[in-house]
Amino acid sequence: MPRLITRMSARDTAEAHRASSPLELLFDLVFVVAIAQVAAQLAHAIADGHALETVGPYLMVFFAIWWAWMNFTWFASAYDTDDVPYRALVLVQMAGVLILAAGVPAAFSGVDGGYTAVTVGYLVMRVGLVALWLRAGIQHPEGRATAFRYAAAISVVQVLWVARLALPDGGPWWVFVLIALADLSVPLWAERTGHTAWHPHHIAERYGLFTIIVLGESVLASTVGVQNALDEGGLSGDLVVIAAAGLALLFVLWWLYFSEPAGDGLARRRDLSFVWGYGHYLIFASLAAVGAGLEVAVESAGHHTETPDTVVALAVAVPVAVFLVMLWAVHAPIVDRVVINPVAIGVSAVLIVGAAFAAPAVGVSGALVAIVVVLVALLASALTVESKR
Repeated sequence: MPRLITRMSARDTAEAHRASSPLELLFDLVFVVAIAQVAAQLAHAIADGHALETVGPYLMVFFAIWWAWMNFTWFASAYDTDDVPYRALVLVQMAGVLILAAGVPAAFSGVDGGYTAVTVGYLVMRVGLVALWLRAGIQHPEGRATAFRYAAAISVVQVLWVARLALPDGGPWWVFVLIALADLSVPLWAERTGHTAWHPHHIAERYGLFTIIVLGESVLASTVGVQNALDEGGLSGDLVVIAAAGLALLFVLWWLYFSEPAGDGLARRRDLSFVWGYGHYLIFASLAAVGAGLEVAVESAGHHTETPDTVVALAVAVPVAVFLVMLWAVHAPIVDRVVINPVAIGVSAVLIVGAAFAAPAVGVSGALVAIVVVLVALLASALTVESKR
């Protein structure tokens, strides 16, 4: 049982065998709902031929999901007490995630006020986080200035998010970008007075677990597509190939992600942690988009979508290419030598996107098989090089 209350102080950055707590794992589980909602909405838009129009709402909503998760993750790495007040405030943030998830369909609908529920959910999450930062500032004198700067800056930016609701349709896209940049600048400004005591290997593990969660949503999306195809059209050769290729694709992406020694890199280059942490926005968003693309690909096997084969294949190929490029981009600054050669990544990304344009000739299934072949070749080359070092 947790203690009733424990004085909040900085955790030891060199603590041996620091691992995710059961509460952190439960916290992650709630995000499964939000990611599933946003991936499902993207899949529906692709199937209905509105992929480009939906990219903006997708990135906006995913930003709220990712940023809320990331903020709590880094705070918990530095100040987790796991006492009753701490658990209660984490519960508040979990409630906010569920409110946000419930508002995802409305945010994608394009109607006036569509972002209201998402913003309210985000507000609830921020209230819980601000309360934790205030507690850290009160109980940890050495980190007081930084903690209070976090609390104040998060509160100010949240006022801007709420004020955005007063604009028609939430205002033009650049309003969102400006407020998002303000949100992203909070840690950079707050930590000028002192750095928080986050644990590098704990952070690497937390990001790895979230990666698995997003990959799990891709598996779920593919499964939903297979189920719909079976219900409406039965089993077909294309369906089997696409489903098998999708599973192989996700497996290789998992393998590639966990090939890089992120924990050791973060321990050596704490000063570049923002580059690594922020860059994961595109890694996570691309992995969730892969799941949406695979769902549409499976549905196309049963001819339940009028979306052109090239568009369906690109819905998988483009996020895979983005994932590969960002995998290199976030690790290159913090490790002495990246496991996967950047030239090989660049060539693979081009070939993967190129394979999508061959879909009219070879079908969606053929394009996905080609993408998997390129990924397997990339993985094999990385394993071969590493075995010789």
